[in-house]
Amino acid sequence: MLHTRESIHALVEKQREYFRTGETLNVAWRISQLKKLKQAVMENKQLLSNALYEDLGKSEVEAYLCDIGPVIVEINEIIRGLKRWARPERHFSGLMCFPSVKTTVYKLPYGVSLIISPFNFPVLLTLGVLAASICGGNTAVIKTSSKSAATTRVLKKLISETFPEEYAAVVDGGHDAADLCLAERFDKIFYTGSPSVAKHVLDCAARNLTPVALELGGETGNWCVVRKDADLRDAARKIAFFKLCNAGQICININQIAVAEEIAESFISALKAEFVCQIGESACQNPDYPKLITEKVYDKCERIASEYAERIVFGGKGDRACRRFEPTIIYPVDENEDIVLHELFCPILPIVPFKDAEAERVMDMIARREHPLSMYLFTSDKNWANKVMSTHQFGGGCINEVCIHLMVKGVPFNGTGHSGMGAYHGEWGFREFTHPQTVLTGSRRFNLPLREHPYSGKAGERKLKILKWFER
Repeated sequence: MLHTRESIHALVEKQREYFRTGETLNVAWRISQLKKLKQAVMENKQLLSNALYEDLGKSEVEAYLCDIGPVIVEINEIIRGLKRWARPERHFSGLMCFPSVKTTVYKLPYGVSLIISPFNFPVLLTLGVLAASICGGNTAVIKTSSKSAATTRVLKKLISETFPEEYAAVVDGGHDAADLCLAERFDKIFYTGSPSVAKHVLDCAARNLTPVALELGGETGNWCVVRKDADLRDAARKIAFFKLCNAGQICININQIAVAEEIAESFISALKAEFVCQIGESACQNPDYPKLITEKVYDKCERIASEYAERIVFGGKGDRACRRFEPTIIYPVDENEDIVLHELFCPILPIVPFKDAEAERVMDMIARREHPLSMYLFTSDKNWANKVMSTHQFGGGCINEVCIHLMVKGVPFNGTGHSGMGAYHGEWGFREFTHPQTVLTGSRRFNLPLREHPYSGKAGERKLKILKWFER
């Protein structure tokens, strides 16, 4: 469908009028819509799986593990918790407000939300965010990625058959369609993608002072640090799995690994063995190995592989016909080379050696760069790992594990700085899509003249003494 400024404006206004009816405020009604969404996902699982294979070459297992299944889990968590999260909070107003003692915090939806989703997990990062918007009581205009065209077609069918467009609607198309959406006045924007596009989203949102949540990959990518006391086989196994997942096209994936040079050769040998064990001698010939989203990304992999050809110790080849590129290890790489100064978002994996005694210097180097979305540490020194994790700034991470912090219920998924702002998943998604509104209920009796003039003379002195007493 060809979208125009007029058609997008009409859609937004239609949703705004629907929101003003107040129907979305009812929590039981929101739960019923979430159940509809879950049912629609269940009924369209095969279509979604087929579309993910067409767009990204994801096997049925990977499609369910990483995209479809997590949406169902997310919706279930929201349905179970929504009544409790949405309940107004009661607070004692405090002595300063006497005789008005009752204050209530209501959690109200923003209104009409705009969700801009990416290509890499087009089901999870569309419907998972939509579930958060619904649980907050908002309507939603959803701009899906034109790169994952097959999945967009299925999502458009799923949403249109489940909800009226005045409540939720999918807008397809490329950047032009996204800009038409961003030109409209929304009440909340949730964008998932790159830091460079996020700046454009924020610029557009600023014109209307629209609150924005951003989930970004991070300008300089996510680091994994492997100390000399790490369990190398365990680390290699987990890192290989993660780098193979979606062919590295994951915002929380490992961009580069800092490995203690004392065990670098042993670690690389273990990592090579794990890649072969999990995907075979030729990843490009394995139908379970995902493909790159566009030829442009494939070209980037070829360019990097050509530039670093002399330092490729594993992989380095691809098959343009199927857009698959092998997991590729580049070693050694200096911490200041261009390849580790940018998010790669592909199956290429630079390895930066360091002396284990210089681990603190390495962590300081990472901290001085843009905040990553994720951090992964492999070490037996839990005290060191806990200190790092509790003092460095990043979105989230794992100690001796990869990625599954994303799957923990009841905790936020978020970034900071160049890796994002805001948070969602479960109750955190409800908070992201609602505004806490404080209301004090006044009393008509026992009102004292403390706050009223005069402020001078003996009356003022008495009032000041009382006010200072309240500070205790």
